[in-house]
Amino acid sequence: MLIAQVIVELSLDRKFDYLVPESLAEKVRPGVYVEIPFGNSSRTGCVLSVVQTERYNGSFALKTLRGIKSNSPQLPEKLLQLGSWMADYYCCSYEQAVKALLPGAVRRGRQNNGKRRYTITTQEAVDEFIRHNNDKKSAAKRIAVLQALLRQDDLTADEIELACGAGASVVKALVDMQLLKVSSVDPSKQRRRQLTAEQTADTARIPTDEQAAALQGIYDLIDHPEAATRTGLLFGVTGSGKTEVYLQSIAHALEKNQSAIVLVPEISLTPQTVRRFRARFGNLLAVLHSRLTDAERRGEWQKIYENKVRIVVGARSALFAPLTNLGLIVVDEEHENSYKQSEAPRYSARDVAVMRGKLENAVVLLGSATPSLETYYNALNGKYKLWKLTHRAEDSPLPEVKVVDLALARENARQNGENASTLFTPELIAAVKERLRLKEQVILFLNRRGFARELGCPNEECTFIAECPDCSKPYIYHKSRRMLSCGLCGRVEPVPEHCPQCGEDMLKTRGVGTERIEETARRLFGYARIARMDSDTMRGADSHEITLEKFRRGELDILIGTQMIAKGLDFPNVTLVGVINADSGLNIPDVRSSERTFQLLTQVAGRAGRGDKHGQVIIQTYSPYNDVIRYAVAQDFPAFYEYDAAVREILNYPPFGHMIALYAKSSSESDCAEVINAVFEQAKKYCHESVIAVDPAPAPLARIKGKYRYIATFRGEKITSVRKALRHLVLHEVWKSSVELYLDMDAQTLC
Repeated sequence: MLIAQVIVELSLDRKFDYLVPESLAEKVRPGVYVEIPFGNSSRTGCVLSVVQTERYNGSFALKTLRGIKSNSPQLPEKLLQLGSWMADYYCCSYEQAVKALLPGAVRRGRQNNGKRRYTITTQEAVDEFIRHNNDKKSAAKRIAVLQALLRQDDLTADEIELACGAGASVVKALVDMQLLKVSSVDPSKQRRRQLTAEQTADTARIPTDEQAAALQGIYDLIDHPEAATRTGLLFGVTGSGKTEVYLQSIAHALEKNQSAIVLVPEISLTPQTVRRFRARFGNLLAVLHSRLTDAERRGEWQKIYENKVRIVVGARSALFAPLTNLGLIVVDEEHENSYKQSEAPRYSARDVAVMRGKLENAVVLLGSATPSLETYYNALNGKYKLWKLTHRAEDSPLPEVKVVDLALARENARQNGENASTLFTPELIAAVKERLRLKEQVILFLNRRGFARELGCPNEECTFIAECPDCSKPYIYHKSRRMLSCGLCGRVEPVPEHCPQCGEDMLKTRGVGTERIEETARRLFGYARIARMDSDTMRGADSHEITLEKFRRGELDILIGTQMIAKGLDFPNVTLVGVINADSGLNIPDVRSSERTFQLLTQVAGRAGRGDKHGQVIIQTYSPYNDVIRYAVAQDFPAFYEYDAAVREILNYPPFGHMIALYAKSSSESDCAEVINAVFEQAKKYCHESVIAVDPAPAPLARIKGKYRYIATFRGEKITSVRKALRHLVLHEVWKSSVELYLDMDAQTLC
């Protein structure tokens, strides 16, 4: 008899045995989705394995599979193996790991065709509704829908339900109240997308000596599948031609009848990357990322599944594309934190790429100008191959970098009787004006969105600060939309007309965001064409592509933005990059704050002078002599690595050990503390001398969405026994139902 081990779409971390009827014996195999009896109902399950046995020795009779799910694809066996590894290593259930392998539109077997999409009618009407209904439980779902559409306009009913759990009846009620409007669009003409954009053909460029050496090393790995090390780091300064190395490496893999995956960290990079790759490879390319509609995502996935394409480009989840004969995986900007998923399974796409490469015997190429300390450590100790590109392509020089002391600039302005500004120093203003005079383009960077970080009362005797009632964080103030938003839970509120505590009419802003930079820039450079790129302005499905295309064509003079403009973008006419405040990430109490600051500054500086025009970077800071900023100014990653690694080695932090974060969250703080302490004490029994266990305490972000949060950490070089114990304690032991426990393996942040 045949017995199938099946998992269902419930996070039980358990496999169920079912008899395979003779009629399905040829069709049931690992990766197939089947219909099964489950309790008193019927469910869909995924087959993990099929075992042949003469008889079943269990204590109860097995139920029989009911059939194969119609229109359901089969997951490749190697991907299933990858899912099992993810479930074990990242301490999540098998169901969560396997679910990540397949896009929802494909898994559900149905898709949204994009015909009915919803947008808010007017900002004023929505503000008025929220203001007068915020305390009413009956309006909670309606407000959640409006807040979701304020964060990202133009959503389908399915996307609204996914964002806030509100069903069709709630959406219909808002339409009837004329707070939402419905658009009906022919899907074939719905939006201009990069998927069908015409491309100018492109041919391979003659590589530089450094590129040629790297390419030869990559070719050798592709040509010799028996090589012991099949992962390599392409460590190249910004503008050194890493993308050209990727393109020619992929072409070599195609010659060997192999396929390739290319991962990029940000959606904003996808259109530019797709344009470059499609120009080289034409219709051999498929694209997967979160901005696609269900119909587009399913269509692209189906092309991959049916072997109609051989290259997949996309963000994190594109790693699970079901390509056959996979020969090469490229992880561009491998250091980026966006490769780490924040929900279960909390995987790092970079590290999972390395594991998929091992399972499929594919070459994995990690690329960056500012590698993560873990990757560079592995390259230095020989675990990864290392190829360096130390010069820019075409031998263009790195940009000239100037550091401006904000404290000194403010003091000079004060002494001269001028209005001291911490936004634009005289040096930056003069530099922008000069570039505009020369018809060149400018990027202004600040990694803070909104107009201000806080809104509070100016009355010194009043302590009011506008804070999210569900989270331990002040609201972000958005001046143009007269709105407050929470950066943690997404809650949106109208701006109060006066102080709720003392009645003061004029509220005071603290801190600066990109919206204020835009307002100030428009006042200083009124003749310039300016656009802003952050999560507030890039709300539509095509917003990134439209804005970047305008910038590429020279229809914009100044681009202002957050980290989404700090990496990967290649515009030859950008000759000036201004960093408004380089200190914003330095003072965060996190072991990676120095690393992230160095990476961001180096990456954004690298956007300048990528063509034949000399580039300039102006970094404004209150800490001009800070070591991290000095290394970033010098573009000296090896020196920064030695500086930061020395501290981490003493403390046994990555890359010298792994780190696991144990989280508990609950609406009851006492329950939260009680349960995490109990789990922590059990887990400590599995710690050996080299493992450092840090006692539970309130998380830095102590409350999110009304839930209290506690954290405990374990770090060390050999941590497998602790990881396995924690996985069992969290997934299989019974604790208080009011407390949610989860684990973050190789945590990137401890907030």
